[in-house]
Amino acid sequence: MRHLPIERPQHEGLEAQIAETVAPTIEHMGYELVRVQISGKDHPVVQIMADRVDEAAFGVEDCEAISRAVSAVLDIADPIRSAWTLEVSSAGIDRPLTRTKDWNRFAGHVATLDLALPRDGRKRHRGIILGADDQAARLRLDDGTETSFPREDIRRAKLVLTDELIAATAADRKGN
Repeated sequence: MRHLPIERPQHEGLEAQIAETVAPTIEHMGYELVRVQISGKDHPVVQIMADRVDEAAFGVEDCEAISRAVSAVLDIADPIRSAWTLEVSSAGIDRPLTRTKDWNRFAGHVATLDLALPRDGRKRHRGIILGADDQAARLRLDDGTETSFPREDIRRAKLVLTDELIAATAADRKGN
């Protein structure tokens, strides 16, 4: 059986360093990295979001397994010199859109995105996902116009919790 390469989300700075450190471990365990986020200055919190490669429901046992493995890897790599806390979670229903596959999987659903620099006088845009490739994500904005946003300009993007998204997620779980 031939496995496709796993697409990793783009990060910067310390988050990129941590992502590169932990991704091989969680991939070997059957998971995909969705996002690494660091918050807090005095006592940083390292948040790891992951999905199961087999797309099965993500449970507490998954969080515990990833947490044990990632803690060991980060203890050895020691990317944060001070005390820090690790949080591991699933991406959730209103998940961040960090990879091309996320944009395409959730085409037809509502998303918001925040740009690094304003476009048309604003940084935040909302619309129906039309898909993405490595270069750009496409949305049908609330005013009906279709536009693409260069992926490198998107600071953050996530699904909006809607009845349609809840129904689609419930249908996906029944299918697994």
